[in-house]
Amino acid sequence: MKLNKITLMEAYLIETLRYHGVTNDQLLEKVECGDTSDWEQLNENFNFNELMLLREQNPTVFEKVLYEGYNIKFLTFNGLKNMLKLKFNKVPEKDFTVTKNGVKHLVMTNEELQTLRQILSSNWVVTNDLEKRIQVELQGDSYNIV
Repeated sequence: MKLNKITLMEAYLIETLRYHGVTNDQLLEKVECGDTSDWEQLNENFNFNELMLLREQNPTVFEKVLYEGYNIKFLTFNGLKNMLKLKFNKVPEKDFTVTKNGVKHLVMTNEELQTLRQILSSNWVVTNDLEKRIQVELQGDSYNIV
């Protein structure tokens, strides 16, 4: 299945809402009504109105992003760490080790790993060993853009 691509900020907005217990149905309803003011206190640095703009571009694609998943257009190193926290509740030094080029010793369920693989942009490579420890690293020359 080909997933729709969204920006890292759009993913942050969606995952911040999900992290705070907002369901896809609630998210869609609020965005359709054009009132995201209830979400301002969740992160004062985020403009949740951006989700209305995303929906206006293509309502069908917006629903697919919410219900079927997405792929991030370009995921930075800090973006990876933030998405691991927001989407999977994984934190550095507890759930994984941060390396120069990514993360290692990450333990995830098969479903979480499948979702992680879906959201990652093409500058990341995922490997896992026989003990199911996952490593996520930047590819080749991408190391310089972290």
